[in-house]
Amino acid sequence: MNRAALLATAGLLSVAAMLSGQTPQTNQPAVQGGPPAGAPGAGPEGRGPGFGRGPGGRGRGQLGGAAAGFVVTPEKDTTPPQLPPDLKPGGVLIISKTAGFREEAAIQASDVALAAIAKEKGVPYFVTENGAVMNAQQLAKFKLVIWNNNSGDILTDEQRAAFKTWLENGGSSFGIHGAGGDPASFAAPRTASVWKWYVDETIGAQFTEHSPIMPADVHIEDRKSPVMKGLPAVVRRSDEWYSFSENPRSKPGFHILASVDEKSYTPGRTSMGGDHPLIWWHCVGKGHALYSALGHGGMMYTEPFIIELLDNAMAWGLAESGHACR
Repeated sequence: MNRAALLATAGLLSVAAMLSGQTPQTNQPAVQGGPPAGAPGAGPEGRGPGFGRGPGGRGRGQLGGAAAGFVVTPEKDTTPPQLPPDLKPGGVLIISKTAGFREEAAIQASDVALAAIAKEKGVPYFVTENGAVMNAQQLAKFKLVIWNNNSGDILTDEQRAAFKTWLENGGSSFGIHGAGGDPASFAAPRTASVWKWYVDETIGAQFTEHSPIMPADVHIEDRKSPVMKGLPAVVRRSDEWYSFSENPRSKPGFHILASVDEKSYTPGRTSMGGDHPLIWWHCVGKGHALYSALGHGGMMYTEPFIIELLDNAMAWGLAESGHACR
């Protein structure tokens, strides 16, 4: 399949997942405002053949394709998911567990887009919302962990330590949008900021707030980076534009890949003073950590720009995994 076909396929699958609201769901608590777990429309455990989602886990609400809100009864997982027996090593772990705010449409669409990209690449992948997958034995199966629109305090101390060790010893991490978007003002378990190492080291900056969804110009700053391969120098698109308490450009070892032009929209109190990075990477021990603040809405995962970015990011993370970061 050529790149144009990949973009079209991933986008169409994302739309189908988002609009149907029928992505199989594990036995998990409802999102505030939705029907309780077990209500009509709640999906069965597990994901069908070829998608690599295992049973178990907490963090998916039951509101369907257009839902958003806070998870009502967030829980931490203690029993790891069962990985498919034929899952080969060296693949991608996609985790979208939430304990705070949950944008259901974005998670459904991006899970499917990421799975389609991995499948096209011939890369083993596993999609889960079970935080107990963060253990040394199961993490050893993967080169790249994708934190997909996560929120809140989702891991136990032991699970945190397992991921930290895995990343610092050469793994690759890629955080998408909500994975870096919990305000420190939220009370636990609604914010990931209670895991300070994750915010400071894996993401690299503390989220503060975001603008309303509005169009703005995204500028690619590092055109030589493989993560930016094939992307236009400037793209005008709509999103909610995240702001952070400190500018990652000011931190040693951080490589800024893209930023938003604050003159192209009305940032208001979400302004970062004109210099507003959105995508960056840095070293965490021997490992690589990439973060993109783009991708709030489900339909955004049909955009060729976003699909290309996800494709590039996955390829980069896999290629860099196991190579000492410097």
